[in-house]
Amino acid sequence: MVASTSLPSVADVTRSDADLQAFLHGLPGVDQVGADARAGELATRSIKNKSKARAIDLAISMIDLTTLEGQDTPGKVRALCAKAKRPDPVDPSTPAVAAVCVYGDMVGTAVPALAGSGINVAAVATAFPSGRASMAVKLADTADAVAAGADEIDMVIDRGAFLSGRFLQVFEEIVAVKQACGDAHLKVILETGELATYDNVRRASWLAMLAGADFIKTSTGKISPAATRPVTMIMLQAVRDYREATGLMVGVKPAGGIKSTKDAIRYLVLVNETAGIDWLCPEWFRFGASSLLNDLLMQRRKLHTGQYSGPDYVTID
Repeated sequence: MVASTSLPSVADVTRSDADLQAFLHGLPGVDQVGADARAGELATRSIKNKSKARAIDLAISMIDLTTLEGQDTPGKVRALCAKAKRPDPVDPSTPAVAAVCVYGDMVGTAVPALAGSGINVAAVATAFPSGRASMAVKLADTADAVAAGADEIDMVIDRGAFLSGRFLQVFEEIVAVKQACGDAHLKVILETGELATYDNVRRASWLAMLAGADFIKTSTGKISPAATRPVTMIMLQAVRDYREATGLMVGVKPAGGIKSTKDAIRYLVLVNETAGIDWLCPEWFRFGASSLLNDLLMQRRKLHTGQYSGPDYVTID
């Protein structure tokens, strides 16, 4: 943990690559065996049905319902928005999701479809998922999505720059994208499956937070491994320590590969035990998911009726 008395100013840390590297490499190392064991231990926690019902509703309210395919159409996005507003058409007590996440060119379709619902529109940007584009293209990508009405921007970092030790370049890109976001919140995707080590996950988390990220996000969902519980735990530790050092809260979003209610509840336990109850709300924790919602709805129905519904109970997105 970085104590508040020892955290240098952002200006001091980012004077040069050497200064930033010294700070990031000065963070406590991650015990990989210990991290895996702790995440595994928390996954064994069980909860009673009453608590499970609350956890399912909370998980639904935390979902960024996502479609990021080349075959996306306006009709598909509008259908997804309708599901986001009313996940279970026969049960109006089912909470709405937190956001709908789409490519930038679909923002103009999602915004009117969600108008007045309180559900945010999130757009992936900065040459998602590779991040391989010039800075001018990345900023234009972001500005276009914001101009179309996006409430949130999910950007990808340049993993090549990060892994090459060009930390200041990554920092400056995040700062520039944050400025281009205006009032929109910025989620910074680390693509942890490409970062190779848990130490790099911690360093990338701190780098993104120092640059102004509102959320740090595990993955694009386009490579494997995507979100894992040990990686998410390390990111939760980072936001917890960052708040202790600065007084500022940053959210966390695991994305990719979280498909079952059991998985979602395990992540909620991880949040509570690692960062604390303050993060157990859609403002500070999200699931990047598509198929997860269907399983949550099926399990919710099971708790309410005592039996599973047929396979056609939920829509196939």
